[in-house]
This record gives sequence, C-alpha cells and structure tokens, in this order.
Amino acid sequence: MRVLLVEDDAMIGDSVKLALRQEGFAVDWVQDGEAGLAAGTPTGGSGGADEGACYDLILLDLGLPRRSGLDVLRALRARGVSTPVLILTARDAIADRVAGLNAGADDYLVKPFDLQELAARMHALARRAEGRAEPILSYGAISLNPATREVTLNGEPVHLSAREFSLLSALMARPGKVWSVAQLQERLYSWDDEVGSNTVEVYIHALRKKFGAALIRNIRGVGYVMPRLEEGPGN
Repeated sequence: MRVLLVEDDAMIGDSVKLALRQEGFAVDWVQDGEAGLAAGTPTGGSGGADEGACYDLILLDLGLPRRSGLDVLRALRARGVSTPVLILTARDAIADRVAGLNAGADDYLVKPFDLQELAARMHALARRAEGRAEPILSYGAISLNPATREVTLNGEPVHLSAREFSLLSALMARPGKVWSVAQLQERLYSWDDEVGSNTVEVYIHALRKKFGAALIRNIRGVGYVMPRLEEGPGN
C-alpha cells in the first residue's frame, strides 16, 4: 500500500514512517500543507516530491504550516481526489472531529495513538475503498491477510518478501485490472527508494514460481494482470 504522510512534527513523522515501512507500507512524508496538497493530487506522472502520485491512503495532520490540514482536505475533495484520508491530530474536541469528517475525512485518530491501532484503521479504510468487507483476500487456493501479512496456498504458509507481499496484495485486491509497470512501482516504492529497471519483473517471476505461472498474465506492451477466476489461467 502506498501512503502519503502529511505531518510537520519531525519526531512523530519519523516514527510513523519507520513503523509503517516495517509493516510493508511504502510511505512518502511531507511536512507542510502546500506540499501535502501537491503530493496528494494525482497528476498521472512518474511521482516525486514535486509531482502528485497515486496513493491508497493519506495520513493528514491538521496543524500544518503554510496551509492547514482542513484546507488541504477541502482542496483535495474539491479537485475530485477520492483517496481515503485518515486525520491524525492532537485536537480531540468533538467540534474538531466533526469539522474534519464533514470536510471529507474518512476516519479520525487523536494523538498520541497506538501504532497497531493506526495500522488496523488503515487496513479498514483500504478494505472500504476496495469495496470489500472481508479482511482476508482470497483468490482460488491463495489466502492473504493484509493485517498479519500471512499468505497461504492450499492452507500451507508461503513465505514472501515485503515487496512480493505488497505486489501480490495489490493484484489480488483487483483481479482483472491491468497494471502498468509504472503503476506497480508506485505501489511498491516511496520517493527515497532506489528502483531498479527490472525489479517489478523480478517480483512477478518470484510470485509465479511460488504460486504457478498462470497466476499473473503478461499483457504485451501494456503490463500485468491477475485474471478474474472465471476467465481461466493466463499465459
């Protein structure tokens, strides 16, 4: 899951980013409202500090320099950005919560918060955005638990690296969706990660070895797709 963290407190931002990356999230962190608005607005480009990328979730502080979190949230929604937004703030008054939710936030967590609760809320928002209620992703004989990061094949555990897991979960969440290599890279890497020229292909190859060559179909010149089960195996 690719996450944008908008937080001006260096200690909180650093600890949240580290904890989430250890959980397998790709996290980009900006420290003011203007940068948060720019980064959170998709542009269709390659992503980067000056260019909005496609995020699965935005973690947004309210008390930001240059532009408040509420202003950022209202501007994102006015631009048609539907990315789920989870507000992280020290403001615990009911009026502040109501204002945030009415401005378009999907959830609200008051500081200080437990990182396990944060991760659980993030997974819940991801499920809702994908239109599913079941916490376990299933595809044929494969089961994947985003919260515990456990994967099984025919009931037997399968060990995956962090990026293999992230790639498989993205594909399993949207069977039938054709992903370009650039789109898959966006799900796997944050701005400060070094990306090799063929890393996505390497992870695709590893997943095929573990789950079978038919799991992921190559659409020549376009990208990759995990076919819907009713479509039959890929090539």
